[in-house]
Amino acid sequence: MSHDYLSATPLLDYRAAPIQALVAQRGWAELTEKARIGAAYEFVRNEVLFGYNSDDALPASKVLADGYGQCNTKGTLLMALLRALKIPCRFHGFTIDKRLQRGVVPEAVYPLAPRNIIHSWVEVQHGGTWLELEGFILDRGVLEALQASFPKRRVLCAYGVGTDCLQTPSVGWAGQSTYIQKTGINSDLGVFDSPDAFYADHRQLTGLRGLAYRLAIRHWMNRRVAQIRAGRVPAIPGGESNLLPPVPIPQDKGAAS
Repeated sequence: MSHDYLSATPLLDYRAAPIQALVAQRGWAELTEKARIGAAYEFVRNEVLFGYNSDDALPASKVLADGYGQCNTKGTLLMALLRALKIPCRFHGFTIDKRLQRGVVPEAVYPLAPRNIIHSWVEVQHGGTWLELEGFILDRGVLEALQASFPKRRVLCAYGVGTDCLQTPSVGWAGQSTYIQKTGINSDLGVFDSPDAFYADHRQLTGLRGLAYRLAIRHWMNRRVAQIRAGRVPAIPGGESNLLPPVPIPQDKGAAS
């Protein structure tokens, strides 16, 4: 099977004027390959805030206009920027246990959330291998607020985090894979050339539940994220067990060549 890791798609619309203008204004195209990856990665990580858009399957230009996103939407934007910079990349789909979102999803609606939530990371070709990029999901403000709220905690699976090294997670680009939600993963849905190909078969925000999410719940979640970023981390009922991964950490399947 042939693969295409550089083309534009309806979701990876890197030829859109706002994306081309961003690349040109920042001068990213003139950098080395490693620096191009890092520039796009750090932009998506910290200049696009952690938050919840109206849908997973949004074009990259819409995510850029929103100025915020979560794993799937920030991943789409990162892929579009990488392809605009001629960096081969692909999409790896998963599901995560909803416990990872506890503290962000309001407790009043948490029981209604699906147990398995669509998740993804970006895989980038660099140095002759595929690297897994997931650490861009949380912006620095959210992550530092959680680190300050749990200074002695190493393992955390809540508030949008799934890590066994909360105080020193591998989130900065240094030419290696990065992670921030990996320990919440509970199923591997495979590797795809683009998010378009993945969402053709895997959608979640549909029907009445999707309508409620788009019109009300996501706005509630975004207010809670802003509250966390400001250092006011809401308590999670149920004690210690609700801060830990509910399932064994899966074997690393994302580094296939």
